[in-house]
Amino acid sequence: MSSEKKVTPYKGSAENKKQQVEKMFDTISGEYDGLNRVISLGSDIKWRKKVIKMVLNTKPDAILDIATGTGDLAVQFAKTSEASKIIGLDLSEGMLSVARKKVEGTPLENKVGFVKGDSEALPFDDNTFDAITVSFGIRNFENLEKGLSEILRVLKKGGIFVILETSVPKKFPFKQGYSIYTKGIMPFIGRVFSKDKVAYKYLSESASVFPHGEILNNILRKTGFIEVKNKPQTFGVATIYIATK
Repeated sequence: MSSEKKVTPYKGSAENKKQQVEKMFDTISGEYDGLNRVISLGSDIKWRKKVIKMVLNTKPDAILDIATGTGDLAVQFAKTSEASKIIGLDLSEGMLSVARKKVEGTPLENKVGFVKGDSEALPFDDNTFDAITVSFGIRNFENLEKGLSEILRVLKKGGIFVILETSVPKKFPFKQGYSIYTKGIMPFIGRVFSKDKVAYKYLSESASVFPHGEILNNILRKTGFIEVKNKPQTFGVATIYIATK
């Protein structure tokens, strides 16, 4: 875990990881959706659909999407679920303003709320949500165990917790191709198209060192989650983790 914590957006900055991540996402919020589609070659849409299906199968009434970013997942839940309470939470006000614009003036505005908050100190009571999701945000937690403990606290007993996160393929030639793509092509796209020249370098670096597969399964179990399993996606470049309480 120590290696994961060393990866921060702005090396040499006096700010902690949380402050740096907030600043980075505020800067890139306007371009994030478009660049995400390009960088994941559109696969992120397919992966999110799988997450939505897993969650909707449990018929949740209250859903929390943590590190909601520009609100993609929360908005999809508002469109497709019968839930009476849907909240997207994020550290970055810049990202949340993009999320709010997506539902402004539509019937969805009354179905989903966006809240600025810290995933490691969730502003909710114990046992509040039937379903909690984190998509491409868990590797930005400053303290992973603390964030997971908070998620466990606000999840209802028997509720579903789903993580969608990047992972590193193990098999040839996907492992080698992934390395070339994340170390060379992805930071290049970021440098050319992004306002923040280091943001996409951080996003690829943090992905390469973040614990995935059975290692993350074990961290979830250690935190107190049960029935933990993981499903690698697209040759292992992303993984969906499912757990309950």
